[in-house]
Amino acid sequence: MPFRLHFRDDDLMRCRFAVSPLWETQEAVRTLSRPDRHGYHPHWLRRIRQAARALDLAPLWLLMPRRGHSPDFLGPPPIGPAATFEEEIAGVRAADPDAARDDIARALADTPGALESARGRALLADPARAVRELADLMEAAWHTLVEPDWPRLRALLEADVAFHSRRLAEVGLGALLPELDRRLSWDGRTLTVDWRSEHGRDLGGQGLVLMPSVFSWPDVISGFDPPWQPTLVYPARGLAGLWAEPGDQAPEALVRLLGRGRAAVIAALSDPATTTALAHRLGLAPSSVSAHLTVLRDAGLLTSRRYGHQVLYERTPLGMALASGG
Repeated sequence: MPFRLHFRDDDLMRCRFAVSPLWETQEAVRTLSRPDRHGYHPHWLRRIRQAARALDLAPLWLLMPRRGHSPDFLGPPPIGPAATFEEEIAGVRAADPDAARDDIARALADTPGALESARGRALLADPARAVRELADLMEAAWHTLVEPDWPRLRALLEADVAFHSRRLAEVGLGALLPELDRRLSWDGRTLTVDWRSEHGRDLGGQGLVLMPSVFSWPDVISGFDPPWQPTLVYPARGLAGLWAEPGDQAPEALVRLLGRGRAAVIAALSDPATTTALAHRLGLAPSSVSAHLTVLRDAGLLTSRRYGHQVLYERTPLGMALASGG
């Protein structure tokens, strides 16, 4: 079912990129309860597993339905292109309790059994206290789950913004939007997201925030009801190499499984790359690399997507697990 964002002329001039540590914290919490999101993050999951057990994340998970509304006040669109976590969490703490209660009630209604639960009733009974406690929990999650790795995460997100900003200058907004994710399409006035529910919104001159995310993968997320600025969250490029360490090579077991050439190709895809770039990186003939890429893609270890005149290859979650020895 499609989700549509309708643009006016002034909306086209008011689109911007942003990065949000608060959003990554919210989605890191969600990822812990979503095994389908674990494919790119085995190293992170192993590192934070013990520390995460000390957090009582149940109140946040109660407000994170698999399908439906999550409270906008807990993860609003970023206030600037590079806001700090401290700036963003201050906005959460300043949320109007009455508006927050409505936001919480919508999320609870989309989570089976949540409205009738003792914890759900407590959140609704004292929304001012709920805002304080949820903000405290988000801050604890930031310090435990995200802050230790934030320099690495921020570098990936900022690299995505830099890449797509260059593409915006080269091809314009209409051509860029479908490049962000294969589920996006553009007809000149309307951005359509191939989504789980039918919905639409006129941007009304506010423009659109484009926000890459590490932990939102594989989802494309939008919605953000007024008064929040319309925002589109998409998976950041380069996730396959996010947790790779300098000098990482193909595990010997992978070499025995795939052969040295194919193992070298999949290990070299720490970020999306073209056949030519991989050939240069590995010192192999482009024809040999192309043959390896075809076999790996057909086996479900790689995926390909077009950026302008280039075809970029990147690892699938299965390919990432094999390449990392996970």
